[in-house]
Amino acid sequence: MLTRRSFTFPALSIAAAGLAGCGSRSIVALPEIGSAPKGLTTRTLARPNYAEVYTEYPGERFPIMAIDYQRIDSRYLRQTVEFPRDDKPGSIVVDPAGYHLYFVESPRVATRYGVGVGREGFGWSGAARINMKRDWADWVPPPEMIARDPAIRAQLEQTPRGLGVRGGSKSPLGARTLYLFGEGRDLGYRIHGTFEPYTVGTNVSSGCIRMINQDIAHLYARVAPGTPVTVLPV
Repeated sequence: MLTRRSFTFPALSIAAAGLAGCGSRSIVALPEIGSAPKGLTTRTLARPNYAEVYTEYPGERFPIMAIDYQRIDSRYLRQTVEFPRDDKPGSIVVDPAGYHLYFVESPRVATRYGVGVGREGFGWSGAARINMKRDWADWVPPPEMIARDPAIRAQLEQTPRGLGVRGGSKSPLGARTLYLFGEGRDLGYRIHGTFEPYTVGTNVSSGCIRMINQDIAHLYARVAPGTPVTVLPV
């Protein structure tokens, strides 16, 4: 039976995909105090200079501001790790249980980023591919999301893709967006940035994978349409 927690492309309905999206207001389910993420077991190989990585990002149409990385659990800051799977270099693996996204650099080595994932009832797993890349993308919520939270409507204006929020500092999609497709179909899920960086490591979205803006900009520059994405079950 198809659920939001798992899917196969032949069975995925447009209605199910339409329930996905990226909420404009955070509803955060925090991990239990003192608990460690389940997820994949990895070993850190290297960490960048976080004072440089998470500073203001240059050359942008809209500002990507510096963040106080010390407010974020170090498990969710960018680092190079030993990767315990055999996914091909250049592919992406999302581990919702550990609140991590992995970009596979070479056999058994990956760059690991912290992410926010779907809150209860909106998680999903399966295989997809990046079909489109957009910087500062407009956000157009599906009708189902507006029905769940009518207050969203007051924030919307006409965009080239319909009623939504234009790309920029108010968009829930942040600085970069990677669109996930399967069997030629838009799954309704995105990997995208956020202006709420301190929500990484939580269950916060309506199924999308959200990343710190500096991290999604780093990942965005390294992937192309056609990149395979695997979302592991929780």
